[in-house]
Amino acid sequence: MIDDERDAPPAGDAPAPRRPARRRFALLVASPLGRRLSLPAALVLAAASGLLAVLAFPPYGAWPLAAVSVAGLGAAVHRRRLRGGLGIGFVYGMAFFLPLLAWSSTQVGQWPWLFLSALEALGTGILGAGLAVCSRLIDRRPWIWAPLTGVAWVAQEALRSRQPFGGFPWGRLGFSQADAPAAGAAWLGGVPLLSFVVALSGGFLLAAGCALATRRLGGLRTAAAFVAAAAVASVAPLALPTGSTAPAGETVNIAVVQGNVPRLGLGFNEQRRAVLDNHVQATLDLADAVNEGRAERPDFVVWPENASDIDPIENEDAYDLISGAAAAIGAPIVLGGIVHNDDGTVSNMSIVWDPEDGPVHMYSKRHPVPFAEYVPYKDFFSTVAGWIDPRMSEGLDSVAGFEAGDGVGLIPVGDTDISGLICFEIAFDAETRDSVLAGSQLIVVQTNNATFDTNEAQQQLAMVQIRSIEHGRDGLMASTVGVSGFTDETGAVSQATEFNTAAVIQADLTPSDTSTPATTMGILPEAVLTGAALVALACAIAFNIRHRRSQT
Repeated sequence: MIDDERDAPPAGDAPAPRRPARRRFALLVASPLGRRLSLPAALVLAAASGLLAVLAFPPYGAWPLAAVSVAGLGAAVHRRRLRGGLGIGFVYGMAFFLPLLAWSSTQVGQWPWLFLSALEALGTGILGAGLAVCSRLIDRRPWIWAPLTGVAWVAQEALRSRQPFGGFPWGRLGFSQADAPAAGAAWLGGVPLLSFVVALSGGFLLAAGCALATRRLGGLRTAAAFVAAAAVASVAPLALPTGSTAPAGETVNIAVVQGNVPRLGLGFNEQRRAVLDNHVQATLDLADAVNEGRAERPDFVVWPENASDIDPIENEDAYDLISGAAAAIGAPIVLGGIVHNDDGTVSNMSIVWDPEDGPVHMYSKRHPVPFAEYVPYKDFFSTVAGWIDPRMSEGLDSVAGFEAGDGVGLIPVGDTDISGLICFEIAFDAETRDSVLAGSQLIVVQTNNATFDTNEAQQQLAMVQIRSIEHGRDGLMASTVGVSGFTDETGAVSQATEFNTAAVIQADLTPSDTSTPATTMGILPEAVLTGAALVALACAIAFNIRHRRSQT
């Protein structure tokens, strides 16, 4: 897949006759990078850049390294053949996704983790190939490097967010920027625009490094200008009028119950009654604190996903326990539960439990996780898994097969409408925006992190921060084991809990009915930026063909 170290024309060119020495020298000087990096150097740079990207995400939070990582990949694939760009991009992706998604192996073993990481790395492989094809465009006009890099990254993330099996948007550049000045770009154009800003900055850094290395166009002065452009791109979103859509008006008091589980791992499901009891008891304790004047009575309480894996609709004991907790606290409880449908399927539900009327509203998760909550093409993948490791096949056979819901994630709780986002749904643009367009006034995410670790939980909370900025909404994340916390419309986090502990947190949040530009425009920024990437790729292919013909 990866090309050899011999000098070769950029992607799409057939080997050309050896040029006279003067012409070869002129071609060398005309390129910002001069000769392409040797294959070993390109591979090392790609792997190092992938590792740098990991450090930009929680729990490390070194967000400037995201742009540096983008620059590193761009340098590694420049002036390579298409297959070389594909291979080097894949190496970058494996170096990035293996450590970033290591939490996916903590309980289910290494094979699902390796498979998921390789699947995601195919996206960065395609990105590397595309950048390689565009090398001649950059050679002719170095300033193109920055916007081209920006739109290419958005296109790659758009692909990974949708394919295969409905996509997996984890690791988007924008999700690394929750605490960065650039985060305000999400208010204007959502996560795609935020990722574009980060990649644009990386492109400027790459152009600056090349100006220094080749001493072209003024050398140091040109490099300084490109660095300044990267800095401006990173901080420019601070000037956006995000405060114009800030929530205003009366607040609602919300309590989040993090009941914890007897033990982490897949075995938490074997302790379903204990998990339910934990959340019931924590709510009863909160009710005692309210009655004694030590806490304010909440307008409603939020329990996490899987708080009741015992079907609370058909199981009388679970029904009575939840009803008793709701009556004691004197407020509705929004809880995550597993519900068995009449047709024999199972749904992952968010249920509003009224103190007097019991379950009054249910939202079924729209985007179940492939290979965890259902298995696509089950016969095929069970067979393949059995060839690799019989235990994998047994694991796939045991997946419950959750039924995907078809309703918009809007949950009415008293006088407040909240989003219905369960676990990984927060990573998808459409699910969050659909709930806001339907009338959601608060971003509410219920999740179960008992089968993962604190890294996954912190990465997920960062997504809630970005969504709060994107849609101008206060928000919260309720987890079985942590991290739970509240966010405001600026992305600031408050009362974040510790991992693998029991906790109850409570805060006043302000519902909002306003729309941000990102909410209004929806997919448009992503479509425009992805379209620009495709146009650039088409131009690069046409230019390469024309150049090849001129050499024959």
